[in-house]
Amino acid sequence: MVLAVLCLAVAASTDAQEWSRFRGPNGSGIVDDAGYPTTFGPDRNLLWRTAVRPGKSSPVLSRRHIFLTAYDGGSLYTQCFDRKTGRLVWERAEQPLRHEDAHVLNEPSAATPVTDGDNVYVFFRDLGVISYDAAGAVRWKRPMGPFSNRMGAVTSPIIAGTALVMVLDQFDSSSIVALSLATGDVQWTAPRAETDAWATPVLYEQTGAAPQIVTASGGQYGAHAIATGERLWTHKGLAPAIVASPVVSGDTVVGFGYGYDATEPFAGPLAKLDADKDGRLSVQECGTSAWLIGIAKYVGNRDGFVVESEWNEAWAATIAPSSLVAVALEKDAAGRIKPRELWRYEKSFVAVVPSPLVLDGLVYTIKGGGILTVLNAKTGAVVKMGRVGAVPASYSASPVSAEGRLYFANEDGRLAVLRAGKDWEVIADNEIGEPLFATPALAEGRIVVRGDKSLFCFGSH
Repeated sequence: MVLAVLCLAVAASTDAQEWSRFRGPNGSGIVDDAGYPTTFGPDRNLLWRTAVRPGKSSPVLSRRHIFLTAYDGGSLYTQCFDRKTGRLVWERAEQPLRHEDAHVLNEPSAATPVTDGDNVYVFFRDLGVISYDAAGAVRWKRPMGPFSNRMGAVTSPIIAGTALVMVLDQFDSSSIVALSLATGDVQWTAPRAETDAWATPVLYEQTGAAPQIVTASGGQYGAHAIATGERLWTHKGLAPAIVASPVVSGDTVVGFGYGYDATEPFAGPLAKLDADKDGRLSVQECGTSAWLIGIAKYVGNRDGFVVESEWNEAWAATIAPSSLVAVALEKDAAGRIKPRELWRYEKSFVAVVPSPLVLDGLVYTIKGGGILTVLNAKTGAVVKMGRVGAVPASYSASPVSAEGRLYFANEDGRLAVLRAGKDWEVIADNEIGEPLFATPALAEGRIVVRGDKSLFCFGSH
């Protein structure tokens, strides 16, 4: 009976068209409804526009509302907007309990919230998890951290069954945690061998098997039971640095990460940053480099300084091929899932943030400069490669799709629309007018886009 309830809960969450979590239905980035515009902007097909506080988290949609998180003036904000009009319904501010070091792009509110259709659940690495109801009242709070993650803890929470699930991979005491949606109490926690990573998990359910939480982290895929957190399987072979989130398509999981070919000499940063010329770098001398600060705090003797041996140790852990890896989730004779690698594509994914998208037998990945690579989902063979947009740009937002079209938002404030397929082509290149870091949300023919200062809703009616 319990398994049946869990299966129904997972099916409801993965089949629903509501954009309730990072990248929408089960993190796929794909919706099945219609009516989305291809050309839009501040003066075209704009249904409404409203001001938002600064932040890079992506919008999620409940039945009536749009939720965002933000960081402004030293406070952590949750904002709620009306879906139809864009009106700010409420916002709530919390004070951080601390300030953890992070990559410059990973601001304190970067994790995307999740909603169960009415309530919203937000994670701030400098505070923990908070749940608000639809009217903005606090339902519960769960302090968490501090975290030993050199780029800053940022994985977005998901809902699995009756729980809010978070993957907290870090240098010390990595774990996956399930909190009660109703109370915030810990339902279970399971240790993980993975170190710091930043991917949001997805759900997987195979006919006749229990639902699972699938993760991608340093060097490996993994899976945990929704009911208990038990580790069900591990598949090694991923790259060491995992930023983009994995995607489950049918009985295949696809994801990528990056590594480096060789260790960079310590002499370079030492000559540039060693102000007191003592042959080592203090945390203060590291400036804003999350990589260097992470070495000072979490590698070697952790004394707050970087020396050459610690530099080399940190780099050694990153020496591996960058790779996009597809793994089949097959059952053995006993009915247990045994992952099997289908193919890998070993090209550079260094610092690539956008997650892949799998649509109609093709895998889409976009890199810095706007280079789009399309691969055959069964074989990994490259089908087509080219640039999205006339001008190279940086991409943080993940691609999304509706009606056989792909939407790509870049940091220069343009949102390109492509006809999907082996011979993909750009059919519109829309100027939004603000930098775009957040992944757009799609629902009911409307495109919700978070810019640097505004929240936009585009639609043809």
